[in-house]
Amino acid sequence: MTPVVLIHGVGLDRHMWASFAAALGRPALTYDLLGMGDALKPPGPYSLDRYARQLVEVADGRRVDVVGFSLGALIAQRAAIDHPHVVRRLVLVSGVFNRSAQERSAIAARVDDVRSGGYAASVEPALDRWFTSEFTTLNPQVVDAVRSRMRANDPVPYSHAYAVFAQGDAELAEQVHRIAAPTLVVTGGDDERSTPTMARLLGAEIPNAQVHILEGLKHLLPLEAPAELARAVNAFLDHSEGTS
Repeated sequence: MTPVVLIHGVGLDRHMWASFAAALGRPALTYDLLGMGDALKPPGPYSLDRYARQLVEVADGRRVDVVGFSLGALIAQRAAIDHPHVVRRLVLVSGVFNRSAQERSAIAARVDDVRSGGYAASVEPALDRWFTSEFTTLNPQVVDAVRSRMRANDPVPYSHAYAVFAQGDAELAEQVHRIAAPTLVVTGGDDERSTPTMARLLGAEIPNAQVHILEGLKHLLPLEAPAELARAVNAFLDHSEGTS
């Protein structure tokens, strides 16, 4: 069975995939992105190209399916465009696409705020955006684990990674039509930043793409709804078997 490489989001690490990988039931490879978790934290700036090359190193000569979350979705797109011999099928979870000028200005301001010492204050607003209030109330231990991970980040490499997340969709907007891999685009119906509108627009630009909206959910789908997300991903991978 084709291995599935799972790419986490900015400020998180490979451990965010544990519940999803168990529900997926396929051979899965996880790793920490440069600047995060236990990975090397080289001087910046970072780039989508550098992160895509890290994915190729993890694949280690194998052709793989790739599931990317948030920043990971941007990295997955860059890899699918630049390294099509590596990426067999593609799942883009809670990704952004072609932000508006207002959205781009707002996220650029957040990068500046992190770099000027405002990182700690950004953690709680992020958790509010990422999880529904119902999930937070019923699963405080999951939210606390993410909070602890975020608070443990070194703000300097985090800022380099966050800058890639802030700029990456602009880099990719005119190139995603080059993605040849069968693709599934997934987002939460209530995601404030990786919106269903973005998902549908991205799906329309990629030649062989499907779009799936998980209603009533926000951003961190692999942690809030791992089984539901795994069902959608497995259905896509099973259906696209032999077409890539």
